[in-house]
Amino acid sequence: MTEQIERARRFHALHVRGNPIVLYNTWDPGSAKIVERAGAKAIATGSWPVAAAFGYADGEKIPLELALDNIRRIVAAVDLPVTMDLEGGYGVEPETVAQTVTRALQAGAIGFNFEDQIVGGAGLHDIAIQVKRIEAAAAAVKASGIPAYINARTDIFLKAKPDVHDSVLLDQAIERAHAYEKAGASGFFAPGLGDEALIEALCKATVLPVNIIALAHVPPRQRLAELGVARVSHGPVPYRQMAEWLEAKARLAISG
Repeated sequence: MTEQIERARRFHALHVRGNPIVLYNTWDPGSAKIVERAGAKAIATGSWPVAAAFGYADGEKIPLELALDNIRRIVAAVDLPVTMDLEGGYGVEPETVAQTVTRALQAGAIGFNFEDQIVGGAGLHDIAIQVKRIEAAAAAVKASGIPAYINARTDIFLKAKPDVHDSVLLDQAIERAHAYEKAGASGFFAPGLGDEALIEALCKATVLPVNIIALAHVPPRQRLAELGVARVSHGPVPYRQMAEWLEAKARLAISG
């Protein structure tokens, strides 16, 4: 546990406004080792690529046991902090979330993404409900003795096309950021957000380190750093690019 605690502390320290940690998301031990060799400072999984790598759809379709076993293998394969995408915690009730978080920490994770969308349903959990879920996750972290990083994700911007992102959605996100901070979150994840002015405003409005995904419509890392972002992740993009390359090569080999 001592090593896991050290890795968790190191991971927290990597979140610096203006000098964001870059997480090039992986899906299994092999991809994690490749990213480690590339010079990564930490390893992160993405729920979509992990599910796809095992033949499942995203949205907690991959059995939790399999996802946890995958994390154990990744942790054993690399010498870096490993953070896990826990989606919605594999359950709505706070007690279930706490159990899932505990199991992820027992598997060796030192942090996790935890989203506020209703997995398998529509829309987002009400703030009051999500706060209780984050509080349960934070309590499980405290009980474990491992200072794990809770990356509280809001799906506000993913649920709307980029061209309609505006100050109204920003205000909703800021409200959630403040509530999630008080509930015990370590960071605030706003995937889908790409507008420079909105990103900068969000970073200024919360004390939590802000995480942005490097999608096609999102500014480059250096600009994100200037806007105050503390964490840049790549989500499903690496897996999708790898899959496209593999399929193209396979088609060429088969048809040639």
